[in-house]
Amino acid sequence: MKVKRPELSLLKKIFLVDLIKGLLLTFSYQRPSKNYTEQYPKVRPKVSERYRGAPRLNNDPETGETLCIACNLCALACPEHCIEVGWERDAASKKVLTDYTFDISRCMFCGLCEDACPTPCLELTQDFELSLYGRKDMKWDRQKLEEGNQPVVYTK
Repeated sequence: MKVKRPELSLLKKIFLVDLIKGLLLTFSYQRPSKNYTEQYPKVRPKVSERYRGAPRLNNDPETGETLCIACNLCALACPEHCIEVGWERDAASKKVLTDYTFDISRCMFCGLCEDACPTPCLELTQDFELSLYGRKDMKWDRQKLEEGNQPVVYTK
């Protein structure tokens, strides 16, 4: 049976022995040789190839027209309902895309819209810099989606 000595526990409390043990353990992991710092704005980090970031509407490289056929499957597949597709019928009774709005403030970047699209027009890119100053800036229209997100490029 172990006998507690009250004078020993009192000395531990007075000299903060437990605090000093904890600090020694914490500072043992703070070796400068083991630290790694990324110079973020100037040197971009490598992103996983499966990362899903900013959305983009792709155009046909030959004609420059949008690849979207206005089927509305991306809007139906989106669980957050952040995609709105506007379309009209032309003379040949074909759907023509008139408006496309993507609200990135509500998007959870799940990729269901990208999977539901029958054409390769909607794509979630690897752009991760999506911070903006206002909510109204987070609703991207067709023109902004076709241009893609343009991050600020810093020079060394």
